[in-house]
Amino acid sequence: MHARYRFAESWEVPGSPEAVAAVLVDVEQYPTWWPQVLAVARIDDDHARLLCRSTLPYTLDLVLGRVHDGLPQLEVSLTGDLAGWVRWRLTATPDGGTRMELEQEVTVGGVLALVSWPARPVLRWNHRRMMAGCRDGLVARVNGRRRPPAAGR
Repeated sequence: MHARYRFAESWEVPGSPEAVAAVLVDVEQYPTWWPQVLAVARIDDDHARLLCRSTLPYTLDLVLGRVHDGLPQLEVSLTGDLAGWVRWRLTATPDGGTRMELEQEVTVGGVLALVSWPARPVLRWNHRRMMAGCRDGLVARVNGRRRPPAAGR
């Protein structure tokens, strides 16, 4: 049994697309600015293992694989507790900021899939909390500030 999820969000953040992309492709630094990312271990030049936990008491174990890291689109593959992909499309805004368009499609398998069907609204809420932590931490990092408090946990 598998459960499929698709997410899409759009944000505008201060900082150029180049500055935002530089932060997003430096996966090893995620724990320093993204409160819900607990740990990252580099596997090789194109892969990293990531442990993340949002509000729910479950830590996801993921492997991110670089698919594309040049502007305007960044993309990684996901394997582990989730299988699928994440894409960011970064474009400049007239005020010197960046419009970020997120697309994510993942499949959950095994025991997680069984739990995910009745808990789908809660899991979507949990994902929104995780992405709010991403947005807030990214804005702080691009602007040279320290990591914000873990609001999403």
